[in-house]
Amino acid sequence: MSAESERIAAAGLLGATGVAGLLFTPVFGWGPLLVPVLVVVLVGYGCFELTAKFPKLVPYRPLLVALLGLLGLIETVLTSTTLAFLPTLDSLQGVARGFTEGWRLTLQSTWPARPVPDQLLFVPLAVLLAVVLGLELLLRLKKPLVALVPSLAVAGLAQAYQALTGIGAVAAALGYTLPAGLLLWAGRRTRSASRAPGGPRFSWRVTGSAVWPALSTVVALVAGAVALAGLDPAGRDPLTLKDTQAAPPPRSRLGNPLDEIAQRLTRPNDEVFRYRGDVPVDQWRLIVLNGFDGANWSSDSRLQRLGAGLEGAPGGTAELKVRGLTGPWLPSHQGLTGVDGLTPLVDQSAGTLLMESPSLERNYRLSWSAPDADLGSGEVDARAPGGLGGLGPVPPEVDQLAKDAVRGLRPTFQSALQLERFLATNYLLAAGSDELPTGHGWPQLRHFLLESKRGTSEQFAAAYVVLARMSGIPARLVVGFRGSAETDGGMNVVRNRDVLAWPEVAVAGAGWVALDPTAAAGKAGRDQAASGKAVARARAQLPAEQELRPPQLPPGTPADTAEDQNADVGAGWWWVSLAAAIVLFGLLWLLGVPVAKVVRARRRRRRSGAEGVLGAWDEIRDRLRAHGVPFRIGMTPRDLAESAGSLAGEGIREPVARLAKVLDVTLWSGVPVGDGAVRRAWQEVGEVRRGLAGRPFAARVLAALEPRTLIPIKGRVGKDG
Repeated sequence: MSAESERIAAAGLLGATGVAGLLFTPVFGWGPLLVPVLVVVLVGYGCFELTAKFPKLVPYRPLLVALLGLLGLIETVLTSTTLAFLPTLDSLQGVARGFTEGWRLTLQSTWPARPVPDQLLFVPLAVLLAVVLGLELLLRLKKPLVALVPSLAVAGLAQAYQALTGIGAVAAALGYTLPAGLLLWAGRRTRSASRAPGGPRFSWRVTGSAVWPALSTVVALVAGAVALAGLDPAGRDPLTLKDTQAAPPPRSRLGNPLDEIAQRLTRPNDEVFRYRGDVPVDQWRLIVLNGFDGANWSSDSRLQRLGAGLEGAPGGTAELKVRGLTGPWLPSHQGLTGVDGLTPLVDQSAGTLLMESPSLERNYRLSWSAPDADLGSGEVDARAPGGLGGLGPVPPEVDQLAKDAVRGLRPTFQSALQLERFLATNYLLAAGSDELPTGHGWPQLRHFLLESKRGTSEQFAAAYVVLARMSGIPARLVVGFRGSAETDGGMNVVRNRDVLAWPEVAVAGAGWVALDPTAAAGKAGRDQAASGKAVARARAQLPAEQELRPPQLPPGTPADTAEDQNADVGAGWWWVSLAAAIVLFGLLWLLGVPVAKVVRARRRRRRSGAEGVLGAWDEIRDRLRAHGVPFRIGMTPRDLAESAGSLAGEGIREPVARLAKVLDVTLWSGVPVGDGAVRRAWQEVGEVRRGLAGRPFAARVLAALEPRTLIPIKGRVGKDG
């Protein structure tokens, strides 16, 4: 490459690599990424100019880029570890942690992730590595397309973390295409100039042949990404790298707050925590339990490190002061959007918080979303994770009880409310100083449901969840505390007597909805949150038991709804299969036909003797056929030359005519064919290719995608007179 073209190519390469690094914006945001990525790109360009001015430094260019890039990252990201702007041992250790652990810590975090050095550094370090490799591949091998591979690897890694969609994906594709196209164009124009008579001559004129490699590559990648993103045969979000990583739980033993309910009720006046909020709070949750093996309840919490924030518009906030919780679980709220004052582990789906190092005193501020509760049509969400979990070995008598409890209703929110009413009406909440029941396995639940009919919220909630699941209603068990009406110093005080276990039911369009089978909420006389008021309205509209009629289908729904839904699902699969087949066919056409032609040409070029000359004839014939030159079996090379001349002039006619002479000698002279004849024949192929390169861009694209020329033509070459 000339100096000018190398400068343009290097700028394009560094620009594409910088854009690839900025594709991590959904993970960290623009602000934290822009400066370190820009520093790496500028260092790379500065080192390129330095080695261009001082050629003796070229062998040390990779080392210069790496060292100066690391120094730039230390000064911008690890400034607090420097001493008088000089790196220290802490700086080097920070770089090492960012390189070895940053990628994993980020995957274990909620997004946007906290832009701390341990997590952020792996992105500019990946960009730095891509810059070092890309520059060397470009300047040493003179292969622009190969030089783009490191930046494409960074872009692919960014999409594996968080794939862009919609307008963002289009903007990212264009942002990468512009500098990448500049790089490929500079390399293409340089190669074209080096072949021109009179020596290299760089031109700024943009031609279709210069931008076609970049355009075709980007179009294929974007089309494939959009097509695959649109296919969702399982009805679920695609698997990402984030799904493979979760923050490890604390090393200390995690107790189950469900086991502590009866013990807390024996000391009802002990303070647990206090809070001050701007909206009423019905329940403060500690843990969500959705696993049951017949003896114990467990949580499959997927813990993450709390990032810079959580998704959702804040609808409620509260300040909490925790004093009486010795375990790692902290009072929290469903729909969390932020936590200030702590950096806990969080389970977003459950809305629970966990501290890695338990402490008796914790002060923090919570915010959560509080959308208007809309129970909609009252259909349950059977696909809610953990809602229809295990039950263990169910006692036979309980199975009939579950059917009687919901009166044969199909699984809806109405049947969930009927089950709540069944427990609240037929069972007694144990309270006071009497001996309180304990346990939540099947032996205790069977005793509670069939014999004693008396229990704490522990037995009520556990019994509700198992009966709901047996009836096809997705439910889970939550342990925490109810909101308190007692105030002290302007804060609500929560004591042991407020400990509570309650069931939650998954309702389509509304999420997890809390119920109260103990019927204690209606007697508390406290202000209710919006979700609690919505449930109260639904309870008020619930018909009396004797008026409930199975199967309670929504108005206007035919009896064969299930069959229709199954038919719709089957039809959906046919459409998905058809769309997948169309996309696959398109990709095979766009990529497979040009690749097959390249492979065929290389195989023909490897032939020797007469087969090599015939291979050159076959190659020219098929290329001209792809461009619309008519060909009939028995045509002589001179006949083809005349037909091709009308298409592209002397630039095509003369090489084909010269090949005709070589072909005549090969086929009819009886003289052994040497390597020289093969070489001359393929030189004419090259001339034809250059002549066809002057045709319009659209015509060359259509010729490259013409599949009929891949079909072999059987017939002997005609002899020229």
